[in-house]
Amino acid sequence: MTELPKVLVIDSGRRASDSALSTELAEMGFASVTTPFEAIDDVLAMMPSPVAIVLQMSRPGDAGERSRFLALAARLRSIMGANGIPVILTGGVSGAATMLQNHLGARAVLHEPSL
Repeated sequence: MTELPKVLVIDSGRRASDSALSTELAEMGFASVTTPFEAIDDVLAMMPSPVAIVLQMSRPGDAGERSRFLALAARLRSIMGANGIPVILTGGVSGAATMLQNHLGARAVLHEPSL
């Protein structure tokens, strides 16, 4: 059995049941690990090669949170960009899976679960 490609999802730690990006990713054939912003370095140390990283800001996020997420996105893009790992910044679940699929292209199609 082949291992599913992993997507790292970073959020504020405040998760609503209606914003489960992990469900959409599973439907696309990806495993995902969701971690709060503060734990990202520890998680990356254990998961060094995700196929993509999604930074999911809270819908009604404050300016401080937005600033932290923008800075983290820039840092991750400089680190992960050399390996071709996309870093996607989104303001909520709406459209995040589609953006991810667009970034990954054929890789997303190759890992779609069969019914």
